[in-house]
Amino acid sequence: MLTIALSKGRILDDTLPLLAEAGIAPAENPEKSRKLIIPTTRDDVQLLIVRATDVPTYVEHGAADLGVAGKDVLMEYGGQLYEPLDLNIARCKLMTAGKVGAPEPKGRLRVATKFVNIARRYYAEQGRQVEIIKLYGSMELAPLVGLADKIIDVVDTGNTLRANGLEPQELIAHISSRLIVNKASMKMKHAELDTLIQALRQAVEARA
Repeated sequence: MLTIALSKGRILDDTLPLLAEAGIAPAENPEKSRKLIIPTTRDDVQLLIVRATDVPTYVEHGAADLGVAGKDVLMEYGGQLYEPLDLNIARCKLMTAGKVGAPEPKGRLRVATKFVNIARRYYAEQGRQVEIIKLYGSMELAPLVGLADKIIDVVDTGNTLRANGLEPQELIAHISSRLIVNKASMKMKHAELDTLIQALRQAVEARA
């Protein structure tokens, strides 16, 4: 049995057509089903539906053989994972943002984000002293109410930032969703996984 960890939302919507081209389709609609383990049209493949931030954990610890996760999640997670394929879906940018026209603050910069590890690395590479404030959502509020000078978040169209008087500033990374594989599974189930990876690679290249 091959187990694939996926998260609901944009990544799931964009991944299912690629899996379909590799001959794998869920036996029931993951968006409507309450099941967290979804059988597929292949007897030897099942889907796990988990939180986006948990996909790398399930894969690294072997509860799933492979999964699909955004590069932002993988950068924040770290860990020991094999990342054989950029699926080129769910594309966006990881950026800093702040109030439009606000001057650079003097002294220690306060940055609000859920990407705490990425923020630490990013500013450490610049040699800047920062105070990092962890938030789980509504990042755009932080500069507006004086909680932080800047935020770090994923940016797609930038409309939410602009609607709240913020502007994207520094680009940290281009983000897309990646196929990740458990290292032990890659050794133990190499033939099955390699066949699936090659099928997905062909599906991605056909769209390019």
